[in-house]
Amino acid sequence: MATTDPPPFTVVRPGEGFAAELGSIGVDFKLWGQDTGEAVSVVEHPFPVGALVLPHLHTREDEYSIVTQGEIGFRSGDKEVVLGPGGYITKPRGEMHAMWNAGGVPARMIEIISPAGFEHFFRELSDLLAAGPPEPEQIATLADSDGLRFGEPEWLPEVISRYGLTPSRRAP
Repeated sequence: MATTDPPPFTVVRPGEGFAAELGSIGVDFKLWGQDTGEAVSVVEHPFPVGALVLPHLHTREDEYSIVTQGEIGFRSGDKEVVLGPGGYITKPRGEMHAMWNAGGVPARMIEIISPAGFEHFFRELSDLLAAGPPEPEQIATLADSDGLRFGEPEWLPEVISRYGLTPSRRAP
């Protein structure tokens, strides 16, 4: 059996980490794969009122979310739930899912990504958006290189209407 070195001792204090914008939501980078032996990465996502992360699925990683502020709605496959602070949810790879701010105040969640690596998609997307409005092909190429697939399930218009969401077509 092969042995691996333990991950390095890493400290990220409250308020530390690199923050960026992803179009509809933000991202605060907390732990990168290099900090965890590539086992997981951890980011936080602030959700402004009306924010929607468009339906997508991951082909390489699973996501585990913890709501820390406000209310966030989740739809994964045919299951839907709204969680407040302290709520946890799993979003398995290969299952179409979406997330949105389900309340009238800003919301926030911690996202644990396993295995690590997808945090680089967030960084590359934020750099692309910071340079100006990207062409749809640029986002599609970036998503494809990270095993991300988008979809437009039949339930999406009803969720947008029910929660008064303002989806951004620039980015997920």
